[in-house]
Amino acid sequence: MKLHELRDNPGAAPKRTRVGRGPGSGKGKTGGRGIKGQKSRSGVAINGYEGGQMPLYQRLPKRGFNKPNAKSYAVVNLGLIQKFIDAGKLDAGSITEETLVASGLVRRKLDGIRVLAKGEFTAKATIAVTGASKSAIEAVEKAGGALTVATAAAAE
Repeated sequence: MKLHELRDNPGAAPKRTRVGRGPGSGKGKTGGRGIKGQKSRSGVAINGYEGGQMPLYQRLPKRGFNKPNAKSYAVVNLGLIQKFIDAGKLDAGSITEETLVASGLVRRKLDGIRVLAKGEFTAKATIAVTGASKSAIEAVEKAGGALTVATAAAAE
């Protein structure tokens, strides 16, 4: 087979219907839009409109609340921190939010970094971050290290 012999499978890409190209085409004149009315004109989008019936998005109950000042934390698992320590990208002596970003483990700090307990952690490390789960703190202390969580005032 040569490059110029490449073809799509028959029927894989149907030909585009060219609308409004004369009566012989079967899609001439009004181009399948019917006669007059809003939908026959160009530039019309009536998504979600149900002909005067109450639209579905208004019939369904509204739930929940989005907190306008919610903090979003960058999340790191202990297993990943351990991996970076083993690879020599992090110094177990003192791990701060800045060193986590510098090592490439976290892309950006956001409103702070929160440590979760997923994965094995064996290094004797000192970690200082904005937030941590209880199980993460336990896991670090069990390995002989210390995980300190900065208070909200110090983080801002």
